[in-house]
Amino acid sequence: MNNSNFSINLEGIKDRPQKKGWKFWLIFWSLSVTLLIAWFLFLENQKNGLIGIANLFSPLLKIAPIEEQQKTELKSIFKIASILTEKKEVQTFLILLQNNMELRPGGGFIGSFGILKIQNGKVIEIDIHDTNIFDDRIATGITPPYPMSETLSIKNWEMRDSNWSPDFSINAQKAIDMYKMEGGEEKFDGVIAISTELLGSFLEAVGSISIEGFPGEYTSENAIEKLEYQVEKGYWQQNIDKGQRKYIMKYLAKEILNKVQALGLNEKKDLLLALEKHLNQKDVMLKFSDVELQEEILKLDWDGEVIAEYPNDYLMFVDANLAAYKTDLKMARSFKYQVDFSGNAPIANLDLTYTNTARVKDWMTNNYQSYLRVYTPRESWLLGSNNFHPMKFGEEFNKKYFGTLIQVPLGKTKTFHFEYRLPVNFNSENYNLMIQKQSGISAVKGEIEIINEDQNSQKYLVNTNQDWELNKK
Repeated sequence: MNNSNFSINLEGIKDRPQKKGWKFWLIFWSLSVTLLIAWFLFLENQKNGLIGIANLFSPLLKIAPIEEQQKTELKSIFKIASILTEKKEVQTFLILLQNNMELRPGGGFIGSFGILKIQNGKVIEIDIHDTNIFDDRIATGITPPYPMSETLSIKNWEMRDSNWSPDFSINAQKAIDMYKMEGGEEKFDGVIAISTELLGSFLEAVGSISIEGFPGEYTSENAIEKLEYQVEKGYWQQNIDKGQRKYIMKYLAKEILNKVQALGLNEKKDLLLALEKHLNQKDVMLKFSDVELQEEILKLDWDGEVIAEYPNDYLMFVDANLAAYKTDLKMARSFKYQVDFSGNAPIANLDLTYTNTARVKDWMTNNYQSYLRVYTPRESWLLGSNNFHPMKFGEEFNKKYFGTLIQVPLGKTKTFHFEYRLPVNFNSENYNLMIQKQSGISAVKGEIEIINEDQNSQKYLVNTNQDWELNKK
């Protein structure tokens, strides 16, 4: 494999019940193979392929807490492992590398993408492409969704902006469609989206790393911002050719892998648990064309889907960073959500508070501008809002959404308020609430208040690092 193909772009009160637990230990050895490969991007010299990396983690399976009555479920789990590592025909996967410092509805700006091919459990090919260069070859001719044209001054909707939906299944198919429109010839067996958040967990496990020829140390606290500076500014200060400015990621990946291989059993277990957390938090999302395999992914909640059928109250707020540089690294969010049943109809009041902690405009940060969409039950009706541009309304996923552009200046805090009527059949006795988390956003703290018909209230403090459900049954 030619090294010139490497182009890694970093520019670009209960949780929802989890259905995996013990299953994670059985499935993750096969899935982590693909995730590790996609993140490390070093495999032109790797001889052991998927099975070799899987063996790195296989001792953990011996300590997995599996009970006898659960063994009947093993068949479907090992089916996943079989499909990923034992299929004789070539399997081809599209890897979307999403930079959540520049947040998009589906996770982050797709600055780079990879094409990974495996056969008989071994990697036979991996190519990494700069999405901007790929998009510039052939125009799709598709008009971008509002408000891309207005804010980004673009005429064509292209692969780098394909993740405009909060639902990964839609984004995965859109990325494939645009890849083909722009001249791509591969037929994909699956799509995997990976956030820059994974890098911090790997460095937390292995410790700080220094790369010969590059200044400073890379740690779990500074790596993302430090790498962003290196590929945007540092490379020319070091007289590195622009075409090689992203090679630093390849070198860093090799060092991380070497250290991972040297970890003890407990450290490897901690790393796997961290990666499971990323799967739960939608930092990694999976879509496979094999129907049976995808059914198992759905059971494990690693698909990044928006729940279309939920019988009661629903809330999801989705940001799209537009012309605000990498300012999402400096944005803090919180929310308050009140539902009042004491009147003639249930009324919801939602406050979304944003703090732009960046102080100056520079190559990385700016005044924050986002296209914000708030998803609510389909029968909801907006009564009022504040501090907004003209509101857009739409329906998808059996939901209604209110969409508007928002701005948060450098160093400022702003709260955006929505008041809307909920469906009239909602009442405090049968009330449940699902809050879905947007991929790419870190944990958002919130306060929920439910005011009953008698004006008594209950409050809940939440930290939505993953989907969250209030179920009073």
